[in-house]
Amino acid sequence: MMKTVSKGVLKAKMLAYFREIETTGEALIITSNGQPVLKVIPYQPEATVEAVFADVRGRLQEHGDLLEPTLAEWGES
Repeated sequence: MMKTVSKGVLKAKMLAYFREIETTGEALIITSNGQPVLKVIPYQPEATVEAVFADVRGRLQEHGDLLEPTLAEWGES
């Protein structure tokens, strides 16, 4: 379960909460009048296309036009 904290408590101990988020990697929900209003999560840099497909690069083969209709393969014309 995610940890929740009110705005007032967060204001008083913000650095401690930020350090906890950094070390645990868990999100923190900020509440106002008992209602969730913010979610603080650890920063994760976006992955590049090269990094995402690095493990399959050079192992995939293209056979024909990828945009060509494939109805003929299903016996339809």
